[in-house]
Amino acid sequence: MTEELWEVNASWWQEGFTKGADPEYEEQILPLLEGLLEGFPRVLDIGCGEGQTTRAASVGSQLSVGVDASWAQVSVAGERALSEKYVRGSASDLPFRASSFDAVLACLVFEHVTDMSVAVAEVSRILVPGGRFVLMLNHPLLQTPGSGWVEDHMSDPMDQYWRVGDYLTVQETVEEVELGVHIPFVHRPLSSYVNELSENELSVTRMLEPAPPPGFLTQSPAYSSAAHIPRLLVLVCEKR
Repeated sequence: MTEELWEVNASWWQEGFTKGADPEYEEQILPLLEGLLEGFPRVLDIGCGEGQTTRAASVGSQLSVGVDASWAQVSVAGERALSEKYVRGSASDLPFRASSFDAVLACLVFEHVTDMSVAVAEVSRILVPGGRFVLMLNHPLLQTPGSGWVEDHMSDPMDQYWRVGDYLTVQETVEEVELGVHIPFVHRPLSSYVNELSENELSVTRMLEPAPPPGFLTQSPAYSSAAHIPRLLVLVCEKR
C-alpha cells in the first residue's frame, strides 16, 4: 500500500518540490546536505525521489548513488542525472555490499519507513567505520500530528500558542496533504531514532534545528508567526 501511494503521487512530488518549486529545499535542505556531505568520496542517498538530493550530495564525490522504491521516481532521476547513478530498492533491503559507502543520506524519508529498525541496521551495514550518516526529519517534536496554532481570544491583544500533539505515541497514518494526495507517515519520538542509531553503532555527533527559511515564511501571512518553530531536524552520525 505504501509503495503504491508513492507511485501514484510521484508526479505531485516532482512538480511541487523539485527544480526550484519548494523554498525549503532550495534555501535550506539542499545547501545543508551539500555542506554536510562534502568531501566524502562514495555517497548513497536513500529515498532519493527524482534525484535532487542525490545531485546536491554528489558535489565533490567520486560516486553518488540514489536508491528509491518508486519506479516513477527512479526513471525521472535517471533522465535528470548528471553523473549520479540510480537504482530501485528499499531502505530495509539495500542492494549493496557491506561497507560500500563513506556517507549515507536519508532526507525526509525515515518518517515514511514502517520498519525503522531494519532500515537503520541497513545504513550501518553499508557504511564504512568512521563513515557519516545524515538523517533529515520533519521535526518529531514540533511537527507531531495534531500540533498547530492555538489562538487565545481571551487575552488582549490576542495571543497565539503552538500546541504539541501526542508526541510520545508512535502513530502510523495516511494523511491527505493536498486534495486527493494521500501520503503515509509514521510519527516517532526523537528518542526512538537516537536509541536505534546508537544500537546500530551510529553515534550522533551533531544536531541541527534550523529556523524555517525566508522563502517559506513569506508564502503565507500565517507562516510569519512560525519563524521560531523549526520544521526540520538534522542528525549527523558517525559509524563506530
